[in-house]
Amino acid sequence: MDRVLAVILGGGAGTRLFPLTAQRAKPAVPLGGKYRLVDVPISNCINSGLNRIFVVTQYNSASLNDHIARSYNFDRFRGGFVTVLAAEQTPTSEHWYQGTADAVRQSNLHIRSYAHDQVLILSGDQLYTMDYRLMLEHHKRTGADVTVAATPVTAADAPGFGILKTDAEHRITEFYEKPALDELAGKESPVTPEMEGAGRIYLASMGIYIFDCQVLQDVLDDHPDANDFGKHIIPRAIHERKVVSYPFKGYWNDIGTVRSFFDTNLMLTDPQPAFNLFDEQMPLYTNARLLPPAKITRSRIDSSIISEASVVIDADISQAVIGIRSYIGARTRIRRTVMMGADYYRWENPGSRNRVEGPARPGIDEDTTVEGAIIDKNASIGRDCVITNTGGVQEGEGPGFYIRDGIVVIVKNAEIADGTVI
Repeated sequence: MDRVLAVILGGGAGTRLFPLTAQRAKPAVPLGGKYRLVDVPISNCINSGLNRIFVVTQYNSASLNDHIARSYNFDRFRGGFVTVLAAEQTPTSEHWYQGTADAVRQSNLHIRSYAHDQVLILSGDQLYTMDYRLMLEHHKRTGADVTVAATPVTAADAPGFGILKTDAEHRITEFYEKPALDELAGKESPVTPEMEGAGRIYLASMGIYIFDCQVLQDVLDDHPDANDFGKHIIPRAIHERKVVSYPFKGYWNDIGTVRSFFDTNLMLTDPQPAFNLFDEQMPLYTNARLLPPAKITRSRIDSSIISEASVVIDADISQAVIGIRSYIGARTRIRRTVMMGADYYRWENPGSRNRVEGPARPGIDEDTTVEGAIIDKNASIGRDCVITNTGGVQEGEGPGFYIRDGIVVIVKNAEIADGTVI
């Protein structure tokens, strides 16, 4: 992997994940209590022996840049790096990135300054574990110019993805961008008997690509109007180059909506989750904050994740993800909730803490019930509140909260008054 560069795309405005992306880029959204989404592709790279990594950012990137700077510092002897490439005006372009391919095109001057044979293009907002060395071996073995990672999906899921049609040698012969359900006939690809038995006979592009160095340069230069890999570059390349698929059978989730984010986090609380946070061979890295352990008093906790530096007092918690530095007061009941935690301790003097933005006392006060909600960073929820959306509202908003996909989202730094009912 010494001759491979990784480019992680920081994403656009992330409107489908709003309000979680109101103040941060999609890859900076917290995950699993202590991580960020961008930790997933970076960790996969490190675990695959790939240690030259660019992260291309543009929208709301301050917190993402800060997280990367704090989390990933390689020693000088290995020559590795995780470097942020922020959108910039240059003599060749005065515009912001117009899509995934345009982001790489505008960053290519920096990328090409490092010797390499292949470029691995990754998304910054997906959850999966992959050894990229296996994908690179497949790329070389098949003699591909471009390799596209693909996962088998059912007919019901196919309309949400770009669907590849391949031959028995994995060569991609056709590409269909989000085909309708009634248009799937004839778009099946050869899959394993196991996948065929499960009805997963359509290959969905995962948005993960390997390009030979010169091929990437050529396809970007030859089609300057092609701004997106999935919509423009790959469909054209299959007619001009040897483009093959890399079949991936493991768990993979594109976290693009509030509902998928919520469900994915709660999946992590399962006894045997589809994504394994406890994999010693493929660990998930993040900022080493050196926080104290959680402190729990007289509480009932079932199928939940409790992160470092949290304080839980006489609470009833079930199927919840509780983030770092969370405070949960007495007689509080929490069900099916993602609580992202806080940037500072509830008991810190506001005048002396490092982070000055946000409520004085983040966390959840006494006698409050929360169910089916996402509580963003530093939010302060008062006493005797009920946040359950019993009316089943699918879309809505109010002071300090939004409802998206039927899930109540308490926004970052919000203050919810005592006795509030949502």
